[in-house]
Amino acid sequence: MNVKFNIMNFTKPDSLFNYGMKISIYSHKRAHEENGVGWYKGGDRISYYANGIKKDIAYYSKGYFTSSFDYKFLYDDDIVYFAYATPYTYCDLL
Repeated sequence: MNVKFNIMNFTKPDSLFNYGMKISIYSHKRAHEENGVGWYKGGDRISYYANGIKKDIAYYSKGYFTSSFDYKFLYDDDIVYFAYATPYTYCDLL
């Protein structure tokens, strides 16, 4: 199944998604069936753009942005996580 995701209300005027960065994805079934596969980069038709929503703050108006991407689910009844960057543990950080 192919699904389009829209994530709204970002405040940065530009994003690395506009320069080729991919979404970080984790699929429970893929991790189980393909040994050693955890988080991976994916998604199609990734974009980041001004969405036209404005929030008035004192004397100026602040604009918001939307990130959108398409994702094709590889397995039925799977649990899939999406992240801006691949998560890591405190131990990995050390």
